[in-house]
Amino acid sequence: MRVVIAEDSALLRDGLVHLLERRGHTVLAAVTDAAGLLAAVDEHHPDIAVVDIRMPPTHTDEGLRAALTLRRDHPSVALLLLSQYVETHYAAQLLSGPCEGVGYLLKDRVADVGEFLDALTRVAGGATILDPEVISQILGANRRTSTLDTITGRERQVLELMAQGRSNTAIARALRLSNASVEKYVTTIFGKLGLQPSETDHRRVLAVLRYLTAGETPV
Repeated sequence: MRVVIAEDSALLRDGLVHLLERRGHTVLAAVTDAAGLLAAVDEHHPDIAVVDIRMPPTHTDEGLRAALTLRRDHPSVALLLLSQYVETHYAAQLLSGPCEGVGYLLKDRVADVGEFLDALTRVAGGATILDPEVISQILGANRRTSTLDTITGRERQVLELMAQGRSNTAIARALRLSNASVEKYVTTIFGKLGLQPSETDHRRVLAVLRYLTAGETPV
């Protein structure tokens, strides 16, 4: 893959460059701020950009805002955002538009090389992936919508794995269920959330987004 990295921590930035190049990927640019990210993507048109949400000068949401700009101006470039903390409101903003090829991981996840590279590959291939810890906190938060309250414990487990970009087969393997059982759970979730079949909407992503936007208070 052809990759652009935007990360202000020199240690993590250099580590990502070394890791990806050792695995045969091409790092086209490794920059320290949002302006550098936008310029690098304009110049190189990578397959995927790995972006820290908090970058200079304010270390708040510069990376996120740059990612949203890239979604608009370079929709073919996949985005894998990294965050030090669980910030579900940022994930909700990222998923408020087209969701294919978007990922949101905690930086701790980079320490698990296999898991990080798997997420990178799947996001570059068009998957939508959220960090398991983000989903865990979202699903554990209080809900104000009665429709969401009808989701059962097992359905929440299925939805969590859906949010991690897992296929029905992978969900079945993780929960030790049959594929047919998983398909029934997914169909039930769609029904409870009022998500009807559509040629233009991705119901799996919309189901996750419904959880992200259900609560008013960020975690």
